[in-house]
Amino acid sequence: MNKKINLDAHLPLIAIIRGVTPEKVVAVATILIDEGFTAVEVPLNSPEALKSIKLLVDTFGENYLIGAGTVTTPELAKQVVATGANLVVTPNCNEEVIKISVAAGCATFPGIVTPTEAFNALAAGATGIKLFPISMLGLDGYKALNSVLPKGTLCYPVGGIEPTEESMRPYLEIGAAGFGLGSALYKATMSDEQIRSNARNYVAAYKACIQGH
Repeated sequence: MNKKINLDAHLPLIAIIRGVTPEKVVAVATILIDEGFTAVEVPLNSPEALKSIKLLVDTFGENYLIGAGTVTTPELAKQVVATGANLVVTPNCNEEVIKISVAAGCATFPGIVTPTEAFNALAAGATGIKLFPISMLGLDGYKALNSVLPKGTLCYPVGGIEPTEESMRPYLEIGAAGFGLGSALYKATMSDEQIRSNARNYVAAYKACIQGH
């Protein structure tokens, strides 16, 4: 089963809902989707993560990017693919994980910091790369890395991106395609109102940056 994913149809903000439970995952994802998100990642170090991912796949179908983060081994990648997920995000560059995920038709974003990792990830077929943690690269490091990457490489900074134009714009101006958004968007302790407000602020800030281009 190789689903062809058109990333142009998606808002390039990946909601990372670490710590979400199967009891709450559909409600949380519904809030995010209502506010404009189309990509939701449940990290595998969340409680019963595979169960949550399957619930999201069954609820939202193929119109959204639904899948897993923290996919660190080929065995985990296979388990994620078995849920019907179409998004795989990793904190590291494991070429076998990338190949399994891509072969299953998943949008695949491995975590990288160095040029070696980036080129290995792309050679393995990665959809794009997750710049993680972006704090290690910083703007100057990303600018230098981007200067050697193949033109059009999709780069998503992750880690510490705030829901403001000031936080997002500098990365977008030097070539970032989107962002992965974690604890500033969602924590398991947040109320639905907090999650909704955070989601709205992120979408508004991103759109303001894009319109300003």
